[in-house]
Amino acid sequence: MWRGAVVLGLLWMVAGCQSTHQELLARGYPPAYADGFDDGCSSGRQAAGAISGEFRKDVPRYLKQPPYAEGWSDGFRQCQAMRESQERDSHQNERDRAWQQEKDRDTARAYRSP
Repeated sequence: MWRGAVVLGLLWMVAGCQSTHQELLARGYPPAYADGFDDGCSSGRQAAGAISGEFRKDVPRYLKQPPYAEGWSDGFRQCQAMRESQERDSHQNERDRAWQQEKDRDTARAYRSP
């Protein structure tokens, strides 16, 4: 679990600088882990409802290469959770905006009435 949190933290820090795959390799993760993480991450985003994600899993490799399987599982869980969190934040922001608009309308009505 701790290792997953570290990887997720790294992803946030390097977003836009270099690909996750490159960053994982630079951090010393085996190429099979980085490949699995990329595939799992795309699959996790898709499972969470993202339009841009697609399900990717090299099943023979997943069954035969433990680093690929571990990377796939880590990537799936982390990217699914991150996408779901972004979705929750988006809905919260929409509710906050709607509440603020309603509050502003009520204030305006209060100032207009005698």
